[in-house]
Amino acid sequence: MSENNATLKVENVTKRFGGFTAVENLSFDVKAGRVFGFLGPNGAGKTTTIRMIVGITIPDEGRIELFGEKVSSELQNRIGYLPEERGLYKKMKIADQLHYFAALKGVSYKDAEKRIDFWLDRMQLGEWKKKKTTDLSKGMSQKIQFIATVLHDPDLLILDEPFSGLDPVNVKFLIEVVAELKAQRKTIIFSTHLMETAERLCDDIILINKSQKVIGGTLREVKASFSKNLISLRVSGGERVLRDTNLVEITNENADSVEVKLTEMLDSQTFLKRLLAEGAIVSKFEEIEPSLNDIFIEKIRG
Repeated sequence: MSENNATLKVENVTKRFGGFTAVENLSFDVKAGRVFGFLGPNGAGKTTTIRMIVGITIPDEGRIELFGEKVSSELQNRIGYLPEERGLYKKMKIADQLHYFAALKGVSYKDAEKRIDFWLDRMQLGEWKKKKTTDLSKGMSQKIQFIATVLHDPDLLILDEPFSGLDPVNVKFLIEVVAELKAQRKTIIFSTHLMETAERLCDDIILINKSQKVIGGTLREVKASFSKNLISLRVSGGERVLRDTNLVEITNENADSVEVKLTEMLDSQTFLKRLLAEGAIVSKFEEIEPSLNDIFIEKIRG
């Protein structure tokens, strides 16, 4: 499939549970070979949407296409899905569980054995192959479930909050593994509320809140649309200008600098002139992009 083609198309999808609308008129595309950040606060509708994509539930309205076809059970072998709710068979050995999951996806025992050894070594769990789930820590168990997700070499990976509950060391490690899969041109849907991680990994994003799309596009497009009138500066003096609400909407003070968002009608050069006219000494003045976390907070609060 060409990178310009869409691995996934979600068109005007709505899902209700009784009187509650979990997803409302949602549309987006996921392009082949890219990492797509599916972002939003808890309860926004992310997991419900993912469950419709993998066929666990069906939309009440709208249409979902996978690989150019309507969602069907035949397409499931091309998907690797790591759900937010974790679960392994507690009394089974790790190797037996992974062989079982591989067989469900049509992988032969011989091929599965090679892949299991590769992934256990990559996850630094080679010596745990014959252990039972009860012998594993939470972080180890999550790595095993990640292996089960990628073992059949799927075309599309769907990772729903993959770092939830992991310690910082394992979060960093799993980010590196996801980055390796990205480098292999896998199509990855990455659902999270960790904005720093999304900013590092994602090519494209959609932000949903209260069941609806808030903003979407390439990461560059989204950040560029919010970059207007955001200034980082290091300044001595000029307090009256910095506190003037007709000039500055938001002020965030850091250890050795200040970030300000100018009012809509004020351009950066006029603001700089006002500071200098006030007698301020400016040693740094830089127009900056907001972080994805800044955008997330602004849109969710809005």
